[in-house]
Amino acid sequence: MRSKLPYFWDDLRTSFWFVPTLMALLAIGLAFGMVALDKAIKDQVEASWGWTYTGGPEGARAVLAAIAGSMITVAGTVFSIVIVALSLASGQFGPRLLRNFIRDRSNQFVLGTFTATFTYSLLVLRTVRGTDADQFVPAIGVAVGIVMAMASLGVLIYFIHHVAVFIQADHVIAAVSDELNDAIDTLWPDELGHEPPEPPAASALPEGFEKEAVPVAAPGSGYLAAIDHDELLGLARRHDLVVRVAHRPGHFVVRGSKLASVWPEDRLEDGLRAQLVGAFLLEPQRTAFQDVEFSVDQLVEIAVRALSPGINDPFTAVACIDRLGEALCRLAGRSVPSAFRHDEESRLRVVARPVTFGEVADAALNQIRQYGRTSVAVLIRLLASLTELAEQVRRDEDRAVLEHHADLVLEAARQALPQEMDRTAVERRHAVFLVALRKETKSPTP
Repeated sequence: MRSKLPYFWDDLRTSFWFVPTLMALLAIGLAFGMVALDKAIKDQVEASWGWTYTGGPEGARAVLAAIAGSMITVAGTVFSIVIVALSLASGQFGPRLLRNFIRDRSNQFVLGTFTATFTYSLLVLRTVRGTDADQFVPAIGVAVGIVMAMASLGVLIYFIHHVAVFIQADHVIAAVSDELNDAIDTLWPDELGHEPPEPPAASALPEGFEKEAVPVAAPGSGYLAAIDHDELLGLARRHDLVVRVAHRPGHFVVRGSKLASVWPEDRLEDGLRAQLVGAFLLEPQRTAFQDVEFSVDQLVEIAVRALSPGINDPFTAVACIDRLGEALCRLAGRSVPSAFRHDEESRLRVVARPVTFGEVADAALNQIRQYGRTSVAVLIRLLASLTELAEQVRRDEDRAVLEHHADLVLEAARQALPQEMDRTAVERRHAVFLVALRKETKSPTP
């Protein structure tokens, strides 16, 4: 449950309706509060408060009706602009980038501002009475409505600027990169040199696990969005089990396929099986909540689309390579979480599927190299990023991953570039990478 609640909160704040709905509810409370205040201090308002509305009932109705009508019209216009921006983003950057546009707080706040102003004006309007026997004009309420309308005008001006900036490629790439870096900080919190000591218990599976462990089947099909490792660990500890997770977040799971293997079989009752299944959250689409490769794939998709013959924009691809190199540099300085989770008595309980540096590097570099093999600028920038990475990695296995990718880039250049001069440029950059890699290999590991 600890992992699911943050996921549901992340899913809620990603929705386009949550913030506008919350602001509309606040506007309802504000409307009732201002009307109640008007009724409570009506005489003092009329005598000394010069900033409140001083017109009659007809004027108050006209002002509030104008505000309500204009706000709902502008809200419809804003929604139309957002839909157009989403369509452009889907065509240029890919449909998986729509989530980033929808979860943008500024767009949600702008739509919520107009919705709240409309709701407030409508509710205050219904309290205006103008008969001879009973006359009531909420002076404070009308004044606050005018202030909200002026603030909405400023929000509209900001929104026009924000949309113009937000759909630019560099801004989109930077937003995805920030989400990727946040995911790395969350899933790889420990820096190299600060690892907690490995528990003294055996990190090997119990004898007979491979033959005696029973599978826990998936109740449906979908992408594994999150795994509640705390819940799994608690269940394994309470029932004296060993659980090996079969997938990591981001994998597609087919109904009836294995989610996990549990040992021993005689302790796995139907109720416990349902509890174990409940620790796995399946969704129809991937998210970046526990899936670092999802954000990596988003940047790769932007780069691959930019390298397509229809767009042919290597500059956008280079920007994606820079951001991916930044994320890999951050990841190179972090400790890969252990796959083995132990209880307080150092007994092995859960075997997870952590993502390694090599897997992230493969996801980040392979497709860009494959689709950009005919672009000298892309190949050189790939080697430049690998060179910078070579200066920061501190694990021998990570250096081997970088050398493998650098060799693949060099091979692609030799096969795909027709000009000798271009191949020579890539070879020189590859030589620079090897110098940096060998230098760091000889350096003592801290």
